[in-house]
Amino acid sequence: MKLIFELSGEHPTLPYAEAECTGKILERGMQVAVMECPDRYAAKRLAMTHCVMNYLGECYASAESFIEMLDSLSIVSEVSFAGRVKKISDTVIRDSQLSLEKCIGAHIKGHVSLSNPGREFRAVFSGDKCYFGEVIYRIDRGGFEYRNPMRRAFFHPGVMMPILARTLVNLAMIKENETLLDPFCGTGGVLLEASLLKNRVIGADMDLFMLKGCLENLPVAEVLKVDSTKLPITDCSVDSVVTDLPYGQSVCIKAESMSALYNDSLSEMRRVLKRGKRAVVVTHVDIREIASKHFEVLQFHEQRVHKSLTRRIMVLA
Repeated sequence: MKLIFELSGEHPTLPYAEAECTGKILERGMQVAVMECPDRYAAKRLAMTHCVMNYLGECYASAESFIEMLDSLSIVSEVSFAGRVKKISDTVIRDSQLSLEKCIGAHIKGHVSLSNPGREFRAVFSGDKCYFGEVIYRIDRGGFEYRNPMRRAFFHPGVMMPILARTLVNLAMIKENETLLDPFCGTGGVLLEASLLKNRVIGADMDLFMLKGCLENLPVAEVLKVDSTKLPITDCSVDSVVTDLPYGQSVCIKAESMSALYNDSLSEMRRVLKRGKRAVVVTHVDIREIASKHFEVLQFHEQRVHKSLTRRIMVLA
């Protein structure tokens, strides 16, 4: 099924990587991707996608080409409809959003209703292209704001925001009712997002204070106070690993150095992870050389948080 994903602009590569977990990207523009997806509702779990549309067509980003495409589609709507337009910052078209929306209303046969439409047709102008489709659904991102770490029963500064945590879980390509392990779970943000997707979640940490906080935030989590370089977990028994590795010597670790911690914990992740499954690992330094001793590095993303912190995100298999 050919779909259009309207993506968020909060990161240059992560929205595409997350969307690709639901299908194959056929074409991409800034904040938009044309996808081939077997299940059009699979994207409802995504964090960095705004809406999903049935693909109807595309054209050069000019009013003339847009009108020509609309006329060639010969759309007749038996129910009321609305036409909406999104202009991405890099688009070459200079016509106003309102004038382009009027084009949709004028070149589709049917009754226009902006207040209560039965259908919504949407055009995304990105670069020198216009992507046109009918909205299937929008992804409600309000739930991520509601789960802001400051709203949780237990809060600790510096934790990952829910949108990124959900994106990492999706990058791990875990399926419903599978098991996710976070060997440095902290307050449980990753576990919370995985649990909301109906997965069994296991968290490990050396810091008892954090583990107690994790259970306050997510009582259903299974937690272990263990050294994550020596996990008491059976070989090849978890379906995915998603974790944010410790950043400094102030954290509670037993390893002789951070490099040793990274190496030994990655070795354990490889041991407990089922073959063919994914691990998604975040750290503040580039440890691809260490990771490649244990995994194949499938993806590498960087996210600047502030001037002293850039997250490095690896997808491993």
